[in-house]
Amino acid sequence: MGALGSLGHALAFAVGAGINLYATVLVLGLAARYDWVALPDSLETLGSAWVIGIAGALYLVEFLADKIPWLDSLWDGIHTLVRPLGAAVIAVAALGPASPGMEVAAGLLGAAIGASTHAAKAGTRLAVNASPEPASNIAISLAEDGFVIGLVLLLLTHPLIGLGLAAIALLVVLAMLFVLLRFVRRRRARRESTAR
Repeated sequence: MGALGSLGHALAFAVGAGINLYATVLVLGLAARYDWVALPDSLETLGSAWVIGIAGALYLVEFLADKIPWLDSLWDGIHTLVRPLGAAVIAVAALGPASPGMEVAAGLLGAAIGASTHAAKAGTRLAVNASPEPASNIAISLAEDGFVIGLVLLLLTHPLIGLGLAAIALLVVLAMLFVLLRFVRRRRARRESTAR
């Protein structure tokens, strides 16, 4: 895989990390620990029992928090910095041996992708929380968990399919962010017109 292919693969992990950092770290850690696939040496540290234990415990907390309306939004608010930073670190680590310039690019792009997918997740959750029934909240949370775990497993076992899925997800996220920004602008314009 060339430098650009490695960068794309590394950034695809950032898509998952922006949605659920702990599930991403947990699956990568288990893959490193049990040698499911060959990983760059920089990801081998995720196979530590400590990393797997902490990621597993935090994933369990997130799994439960994501199923409770409004608690999920509070949890997302706390992770507004954590997920993009985690996505940047994972992108740099997944890149493997690379030039310092490529590592900086992976970190910046990983953080941007992590922030985008996090914003789409948090925005979606706010919209879902406005609905009166809790079933949609649970269904969306389970879908997110399944998507992240499936994406990471695909990236590890079938990288091209995983890259395609990550690219599609990123396009959907960017479209969602565009719609969300338009909604916020229209709402702000209505408030300003009624205040006058």
